[in-house]
Amino acid sequence: MTAKTTLLDMTSPAASPALDICARHGNKPDALLEILHDLQEAVGHVPEAALPVIARALNLSRAEVYGVATFYHDYHLKPQGQHVIRICRAEACQSMGGRELQAMVEKFLNIRVGGTTSDRKVTLEATYCLGLCATAPAIMVDGKLVGRVDAAKLKPILAEVTK
Repeated sequence: MTAKTTLLDMTSPAASPALDICARHGNKPDALLEILHDLQEAVGHVPEAALPVIARALNLSRAEVYGVATFYHDYHLKPQGQHVIRICRAEACQSMGGRELQAMVEKFLNIRVGGTTSDRKVTLEATYCLGLCATAPAIMVDGKLVGRVDAAKLKPILAEVTK
């Protein structure tokens, strides 16, 4: 790490909250998951600029911190939309029309899975089992599970999250 890179990392807007959160956790490397969670809670996502700051505070490599932040699907390196729709892509949901459901949502929102609408209202994510196999296909909207989703059930959901 060069002095120039360190200076840029430590002066980024993400540095202050990241350093404060690391300090609250005693700058302990074994608190990395909690630190990432708290940072996401504080600023709405885990800014990539905060990763080297966290690495330095915890005496970890950037690769270690980045690896953890990108391994767990609940951490987001970019801001999420106001609403988050997760579409189940597990086998039961796929066999009951999950792919078609995903295509409908992508077309309506004009984004692909992993994207956020340009107005930042909706983020679309894939997940690999919501535990509603008996009521497939299933989605999760802002943390609420919805089963037996078809076009008729989907339209009012999409209308609500995009208004």
